Amino acid sequence: MTEITILTSGSTISLAGILAATDVIGSFFGQAGVVLALGLAAFGSSLGIGAAGQAAAGAWAKEGKAGRTLSFTYIILAGMPISQTLYAFIVMNKMRDVLSQPELVAVNAGLLLGIGLATGMGEMLSAWMQGLIGAAGVRSLSESEGKGFAFLIIAMGIVETVGIFTMVFMLRMVPKIAEAAAAIGG
Repeated sequence: MTEITILTSGSTISLAGILAATDVIGSFFGQAGVVLALGLAAFGSSLGIGAAGQAAAGAWAKEGKAGRTLSFTYIILAGMPISQTLYAFIVMNKMRDVLSQPELVAVNAGLLLGIGLATGMGEMLSAWMQGLIGAAGVRSLSESEGKGFAFLIIAMGIVETVGIFTMVFMLRMVPKIAEAAAAIGG
């Protein structure tokens, strides 16, 4: 086993000990990235669904009080922000495959953390903003007696595109196990 002398104290530690510590630290940051990707996205979906759902509940109360049929389209607007959690789940699963290769995690720990944060933040904000548009859309549909639904779906689709782009771009950044193993010499 190779020994390294720390000149300031005269102590020795093994190279294996340093590599083991690096593996643990790398694993921690890699796993944190995986968790942050899904956790932040789910947080954003919850915020978005909550905003649109509250608006829908208010609109249904107004429609019920007026004796009108309750609109089902509000469910569509309230449910749209859930997709960003699914996009993050797809990225998370791809990242998790890398976590099964400790040597790759040690080399790519910062990248995995960055991918997780970028995925989580991108999906969180996309879902949240989509929910806010959905909430405004529910109010608009309620006051206009259902006019403009297609325009609202288009506006929400534009924000959805940010979530899709986030997923696609981050998936392309996840290290490919075979290529990374070859680069390390595995």
